[in-house]
Amino acid sequence: QVHLEESGGGLVQPGGSLRLSCAASGSILSISAMGWYRQAPGKQRELVARITNIGTNYADSVKGRFTISRDNARNIMYLQMNSLKPEDTAVYYCNVDLTTNSDYKEYDYWGQGTQVTVSS
Repeated sequence: QVHLEESGGGLVQPGGSLRLSCAASGSILSISAMGWYRQAPGKQRELVARITNIGTNYADSVKGRFTISRDNARNIMYLQMNSLKPEDTAVYYCNVDLTTNSDYKEYDYWGQGTQVTVSS
């Protein structure tokens, strides 16, 4: 069993900042990648940022404003979001690619989502 716990969403004014967290727990042997996706009303889910053992990548729309990071010891991923814009409003989902220590297979897990609203 693996559980993803997301936190940090909320309402913020344009230009403000928020930090999202995603903590992975349970039968985890190793994590190969973690990422944040978002889905706005009426739109498809899109990649925001992703971090692997090799490096990071970002959607063009968030480059220079968002920073993804990871605490490998605690299996926690963060997304620091600065200079937020109304178009950043969406439900943000945590995604983790991991290998379990129960069957040694790789799985793709999703969090329940956390709402981010940027509005004055």
